[in-house]
Amino acid sequence: MLNSLITSRTRIRLLLKFFLNPKTSGYLRQLATEFGESTNSIRVELNKLTEAQILKSKSEGRNKIYNANTTHPLFEEIRSIVLKSTGIDKVVSDIINKLGSMKLAFIRGDYAIGKDSGLIDLILVGENINSKELDRVHKKTEKLIERKINILVLDPGEYEKLEQNFNAEPRLIIFGKIENEK
Repeated sequence: MLNSLITSRTRIRLLLKFFLNPKTSGYLRQLATEFGESTNSIRVELNKLTEAQILKSKSEGRNKIYNANTTHPLFEEIRSIVLKSTGIDKVVSDIINKLGSMKLAFIRGDYAIGKDSGLIDLILVGENINSKELDRVHKKTEKLIERKINILVLDPGEYEKLEQNFNAEPRLIIFGKIENEK
């Protein structure tokens, strides 16, 4: 969807990187390696997005670190477009809102760090989750967003036992709140 609006593949990748998870940051060489592109093409797009104040940058040593400008007036709209283009908004509405007693839902893995890999790792924490409805909505959503969704369902007790493992990796909370997170 984004490629019909934005013709620069590099710009799309940067928007996905920084707006899927606004806590994500990156620097030129790291982004060039991650995207498999030249530093020059990355630099051109970073400069354009920074000049438009969609991204902000700060110097750390010899590196310039970039991240989403969450104070930009269009931040929420850009983030909404990015989420819709990846289908995460559909995951939230189609899977989470139809399952019953959900306490927490988050994405981990590539999407949590702003990388559109085509595989969404979704963790659902709740009680009495309707597995038939989950399976039906899961299949429907995968077809709709053209991405594979890996779902792990945990009851609150199971989540509590594994919480330290989840805390050790980046995650993107899409429903609920984690008690010890700011």
